[in-house]
Amino acid sequence: MKPLFNVGDETQLTFAVNESDLAAFNGERVHPFYSTFSLGRDAEWTCRQFVLQMKEEDEEGIGTFLNIKHASPALLGEKVTITAKIIRLEGNSIDCDFWVHAGERLVAQGEQGQKILKKEKVQRLIEQITP
Repeated sequence: MKPLFNVGDETQLTFAVNESDLAAFNGERVHPFYSTFSLGRDAEWTCRQFVLQMKEEDEEGIGTFLNIKHASPALLGEKVTITAKIIRLEGNSIDCDFWVHAGERLVAQGEQGQKILKKEKVQRLIEQITP
């Protein structure tokens, strides 16, 4: 694991809310807002940007937790910007706070955690749970 970042470092990505990002279950739309599922996926991807730069060729990042608190909805076609900030770097663990904004409006905030593991350890974990 490359020691490239420090607590307080930030990264940012922008996403457009697409039709496939709206809340729907079993093919039925629940409401016309950026779904929690899609928001979580995009928040995790934003936080993962640190891991992608830190991991060595023989390593991989795995998520350890994701917490999201909604503040307001984001609509189809809106651009949302997700800012991730490292709040903890301990051993091979990286925890981030994140904020999701549509313009100046706060859409959500939360925390996301990841660990960087050797790929062989990830494979052993798979083998332990695979029948």
